[in-house]
Amino acid sequence: MPGDNPIPSLPRPVLIAGGGVGGMATALTLHQIGVPCIVFETVPELQPLGVGINLQPNAVRELHDLGFGNDVLDTIGLQAREWALVGRNGNEVYAEPRGLAAGYRWPQYSVHRGQLQMLLFDAVRARLGDDAVRLGQRVTGYRQDADGVTALIETRDGRREEVAGSLLIAADGLHSAVRAQMHPTQPPIQWGGAIMWRGTTPGVPVRTGASFVGVGSLKHRVVLYPISPPDPATGLATINWIAEITVDNQGGWPQGDWNRRVQLDDFIHHFEGWNYSWIDVPAMLRGAKDVFEYPMIDRDPVPTWVDGRVALLGDAAHVMYPVGSNGASQAIVDARVLGAQFIAHGVGPQALRAYDDRLCKDISALVLRNRGAGPFGLLGLVDERCGGVFDHIDEVLPREEREAFMARYKAAAGFAIETLNAAPPTIAPGQRVRAAA
Repeated sequence: MPGDNPIPSLPRPVLIAGGGVGGMATALTLHQIGVPCIVFETVPELQPLGVGINLQPNAVRELHDLGFGNDVLDTIGLQAREWALVGRNGNEVYAEPRGLAAGYRWPQYSVHRGQLQMLLFDAVRARLGDDAVRLGQRVTGYRQDADGVTALIETRDGRREEVAGSLLIAADGLHSAVRAQMHPTQPPIQWGGAIMWRGTTPGVPVRTGASFVGVGSLKHRVVLYPISPPDPATGLATINWIAEITVDNQGGWPQGDWNRRVQLDDFIHHFEGWNYSWIDVPAMLRGAKDVFEYPMIDRDPVPTWVDGRVALLGDAAHVMYPVGSNGASQAIVDARVLGAQFIAHGVGPQALRAYDDRLCKDISALVLRNRGAGPFGLLGLVDERCGGVFDHIDEVLPREEREAFMARYKAAAGFAIETLNAAPPTIAPGQRVRAAA
């Protein structure tokens, strides 16, 4: 059985670059299976920054196995019950249940990304100790030999340090210094022309009360979903929203910042008149305290996530368009698959190669699928066939075709219902990497 044979004791810990969702999930997984680790995070203080994200059932399953049950996840988000697309004229294109309502054994959650990160961070400190996360320290590169790896560290005050470890796991995000060293000729960040404005607004949840809803067309849409239950006194929940348009990208991203606070007047004109019986989109946009602008970006896939004793994970490996709600989910799954390979192969390069073989090819294909619109491709089909205006969607896009389209996406993203429900745990309870006496 995997993990039954002892491996030599680890003289040095596994080093983790980046304290985001992927890095923290990796630290918790390694602790669960008995592997010492240290996390290096650039910022001097972690704060619950960001906006809403969705955690798919495949990631929630892994969080459950890490000890975060629904009682815990309910404190940072809301169990999703529906995913729906609505055309620009207000008519429904497609809707399906999600999470438990769809028949999964685990829920889908809409959560605040920063609160999720803080939940994981607090758990890392509680389980591994305060010294397990070193804040204000950025991994800028690495050296390695047959026996180990050295992380090159730069502190907030400009000091340079070196830390030795058995392996280096780079969960250092879009601008990963480790990925840049591993793949020095990688193309620049790819921007396809989509601009997103994101915010949160107090509002009454629509449809089921826990629905993810996309309204509009492929290149001009608004997505909204609640990330908290309604307040008992007011009936208002925190509604996370993303407003998006696609423009000509030939000149490249015109702003210097990858995210910046903007004024409502900078973009609300794109959505004036989007007022339906069930949602007043301009009013929702105006209700946000702060609005941030982001380009929708990704990176071209690389042929491997591994270089000897170094591996990429999360956005450092596969930053992708957020159209399928699976960026953070995949980072959590990455961490768990990596842990399973340590159990099977020991904490060394062979496990990293097995992790790479298991995920790199398929998830790279998912990056490109999301670049091609992901599940929002249904709106593209409607645009092609009727210009986005219709009375009866079945006359434009038959139900069987819509369902087949979504089934293909869920299979590619790793959360097809039957497959996930029947799958054994990624890491069985009690499995550990056993060190020699």
